[in-house]
Amino acid sequence: MHNKNQPIASEGYPFIGLFGFVTLVFALLGWAIMTLLLLFLTLFSVYFFRNPERVVPDGDNLVIAPADGKVVFVGEVQEDRYFKERVIKVSIFMSVFNVHVNRAPCAGKVVEMYYNKGQFLNASYDKASESNEQSGILLETTSGSRILFVQIAGLIARRIVTYPIIGDVLQQGTRYGLIRFGSRVDIFFPKNADVTVTLGEHTMAGETVLGTLS
Repeated sequence: MHNKNQPIASEGYPFIGLFGFVTLVFALLGWAIMTLLLLFLTLFSVYFFRNPERVVPDGDNLVIAPADGKVVFVGEVQEDRYFKERVIKVSIFMSVFNVHVNRAPCAGKVVEMYYNKGQFLNASYDKASESNEQSGILLETTSGSRILFVQIAGLIARRIVTYPIIGDVLQQGTRYGLIRFGSRVDIFFPKNADVTVTLGEHTMAGETVLGTLS
């Protein structure tokens, strides 16, 4: 399992190592201002790629947050890629200060995936759902329900990491990827789902309950 039992996500090591090395070089040269600046970037990289453990709530039909952040959209939309009908969408915006490791919102099998190159608009705007670079997973639960969750790059984000492949079986709360430096995750529920999360609510990946599947 990717990044299990690691306090820092493995994707962060190259950044931490690079900034740490350059910090040491400037320190040896006696360039105090540059040393402090690079030390800040090193420590911020450690902070950004932190990978805390989470306590996943019990409940076979629960859908939990795939990302830390703020709920910036809750409502009905038309989803034409897979559902071909009106569904409920929940969007979670991650600032650079949030944990960026993403977790599977429910248990199930990966039945479809897609990746689209796109723009890098501010991920807090709803237009980002259509225009920005993104990577989506369609998951089918053991009860037959399907849920779509999409990682979306943001204004600063330039790299989406997604671990699973089609056919993989994910456990609820499993780390399944991350997005570097500010981003968004959209979750599409069947219309008959009971979505309980509210606009403006702050979520924790792997812990906050977004709703319940029928």
